[in-house]
Amino acid sequence: MRVFALAALTAAALLSGQASAQGKAQGIAAQVCAACHASDGNSIAPANPKIAGQFVEYLDKQLRDFKAQGGKKAARENAIMAGMVANLSDADMKGLASFYASQKLKPAAAADKDLAALGQKIWRGGNAASGVPACAGCHGPAGAGLPGQYPRLAGQYAEYVAAQLKAFKEGGRANDANGAMRGVAARLTEREIRAVSEYAAGLR
Repeated sequence: MRVFALAALTAAALLSGQASAQGKAQGIAAQVCAACHASDGNSIAPANPKIAGQFVEYLDKQLRDFKAQGGKKAARENAIMAGMVANLSDADMKGLASFYASQKLKPAAAADKDLAALGQKIWRGGNAASGVPACAGCHGPAGAGLPGQYPRLAGQYAEYVAAQLKAFKEGGRANDANGAMRGVAARLTEREIRAVSEYAAGLR
């Protein structure tokens, strides 16, 4: 009986701890993150990404990359986000990643059919002439991504995706594994960047 009682107490303590962590993460989200990303991760401003439903691993990595640690500059430099994560602990960042990953995405939409049509061609088949690989190779045919490796892009704001591709292209963002995105973005033209971004916004 004592074994069962101890097991029950342990399980209850674990559940209580999880609930406490989730409650703290939700509180941070409401007080710190909501201004830009909304309390449920569905940002209403195209300049700020929709993070609802994004992979836990990806969100956690980005939060860590925004934070300067050990006397080294942040892997992903952004003055606003640097201030947001400055006082977050590892547990806080994991909690936030888990909280936002559990939210339901309210997807954006494509607004330019012509650009989206060009984006579809690049997304599915790349551009052999310039050496651009198909986006679907990493992010999936429907933009669902791959947990732990490549983020979901389906339903993301076209403006945000384009801004990130430009940042990769110009070297302003460099926290991609092995420089993969920098290599791809460097080969994309301005119109192709807009086209791929437009197509991603309309994916479901």
